[in-house]
Amino acid sequence: MPPSSLIGAPKTAVDTPALLVDLDIMEGNIRRVMEVCRANGVGWRPHTKGQKTVEIIQKELAAGAIGMTCAKLSEAEVLAANGVRDILIHNQIVGPAKTERLAALTAIADPIVTVDSIVHVEQLAAAMHGDGRKLRVAIEVDIGMHRAGVQPGAPVVSLARTIADQPGLRFIGLTSWESHAVTIAEPAEKARVVAEAIKLLTTSADACRAAGLPVEIVSCGGTGTFPYCAQQPGVTEIEAGGIIFSDVHYRTHYHLDFPQALTLLATVTSRPTPTRVIIDAGKKSMSSDAAVPQPIGLKSTKVALSAEHGSIELAEPNDLPRIGDKIELIVGYGDTTVHLHEEIVAVRNGKIEAIWRVVGRGRIK
Repeated sequence: MPPSSLIGAPKTAVDTPALLVDLDIMEGNIRRVMEVCRANGVGWRPHTKGQKTVEIIQKELAAGAIGMTCAKLSEAEVLAANGVRDILIHNQIVGPAKTERLAALTAIADPIVTVDSIVHVEQLAAAMHGDGRKLRVAIEVDIGMHRAGVQPGAPVVSLARTIADQPGLRFIGLTSWESHAVTIAEPAEKARVVAEAIKLLTTSADACRAAGLPVEIVSCGGTGTFPYCAQQPGVTEIEAGGIIFSDVHYRTHYHLDFPQALTLLATVTSRPTPTRVIIDAGKKSMSSDAAVPQPIGLKSTKVALSAEHGSIELAEPNDLPRIGDKIELIVGYGDTTVHLHEEIVAVRNGKIEAIWRVVGRGRIK
């Protein structure tokens, strides 16, 4: 059945496995994020690594997002090709193959790229040669994640001076991610850890300003630290992106209280025992790396995924669901599920409203 003929049909009419998003829930989550951001005077620059869909990004921009965040240059190219100009690539871009592409991107967009080394600065400066455009550059600061990033304080100021001295670059500010706080369950303790971490970022920004280096953005925050990240003095924007979907991982491990919008529709293909349900969706349709998907409406004791199959063990023997029935599962982790699909089926009140291409799928370079 062609996609256009499914518009207005019940969501169960779509072939499976199919990734569904409940529009009312997702749009409500978007509104809630924007309300918190506005109340705290910060911008929202949602991370798109787990969205990858133009129509969803357009909804976020329409709601008031100031721009987009992505992890890969190829994702930024997709965003720019679809009219997004203000793009933060929260990652280091290394090597001439990529830095030349980044320089070319400045012809149609106004990207920001992050660095944590003079080597990055030198390579970016070499790519921005003689065309009159300037590339915005932010410094990634390690405030507790211990992945990439410059140490707070003097090292940040030193690298900022190096960036400012390059004619093809413009120092724009600082970025970071307080990821070490995400699993803290107790609200007051999470608030304390987030505040301590982000203060390292904002005091580094103050040090740059004191050295005569203007700081336009102080960008941080993610789904796992929302809303605490938005409440910190000196922060100009937050990057929470997966929050619009929520999922088992975010709610169970990060203690997020947003409702889950993203589900996977599957078909029962076998009932080998009264307690076992086999579905046509496995690891190639949904991930279980961060959290196992949860069946909706079934009392289950275990969900196991192989490549092409899902196995659900029921808590008690039951002849339902039957072979051919369709069931939904709440996605375990959206960031490692969306990219497995070519399209997302947008659903409202149980009916298909739109089918969107996942245009950022496969953009990993």
